[in-house]
Amino acid sequence: MSVTLPYGYLAAGAPIGEVSMAPAQVVAGYPVGVIYIEDVWYPMVPGNVVNASTWDFPVLLKPVRGLDIPALFGPDRVDVSDIVLEACRELEEAGVRAISSACGFFGRYHQQIAAKMQVPVALSSLVQIPWISSLMPGRRIAVLTADSSSLAPELLASCGVTDTSRLVIGGLQDAPQFSAILEGRGSFDNEGVRDEVVALARELCADPAVGAVLLECSDLPPYAAAIQAAVSLPVFDFTTLVRWLRNAVTQRPYAGWV
Repeated sequence: MSVTLPYGYLAAGAPIGEVSMAPAQVVAGYPVGVIYIEDVWYPMVPGNVVNASTWDFPVLLKPVRGLDIPALFGPDRVDVSDIVLEACRELEEAGVRAISSACGFFGRYHQQIAAKMQVPVALSSLVQIPWISSLMPGRRIAVLTADSSSLAPELLASCGVTDTSRLVIGGLQDAPQFSAILEGRGSFDNEGVRDEVVALARELCADPAVGAVLLECSDLPPYAAAIQAAVSLPVFDFTTLVRWLRNAVTQRPYAGWV
């Protein structure tokens, strides 16, 4: 189904001419839609992509029905591209102008799904790696991931990362507190997770060639400021990605004195 979304910023007090809505659209004003794993159980603290208080603009959330962590990534993963595509199309039909996700491992399907959508799609924070590399020629990028054993070459390639020689990768799958997210234990010590994440960032950034940090997991942005304070480097994550998408699709006319 082809979807053509009307663009137009309606300023207060400005004349409003003819407006239209895309077929099947019954809500409006959401610049970005985010798909997420439906079957998880752990706290979504502020900074998490699916915590509404993370954003100062509307974000439309859509579950991928029936999806759990083992099916998406890990040794038991299966092909879930059909249900991921279905969720993305539902967001597109709802009128969002760009689509992201709440798990970096959706990146396995980024390339194939982006090619089928009418709106910009960035299903993983990992898609920022080529851009970061262009900003810092010759520098390495520390990548903190929920599960380093699942960060396979084909996933990275789907996100546009074909040269991994400049990546320094570390996983949190065995961290006592963070592992509550992967195992669905329903609770964790938030300060404990922060300390685990910061300790891993310090370890990866001990390499003086590292010039930036990229957080793969959508559960890591709550600790981005603590990471930055610890390693004194630029930190990229899902929030930098989603805000970048939002800014691109919600341009407003400027006003001011000349």
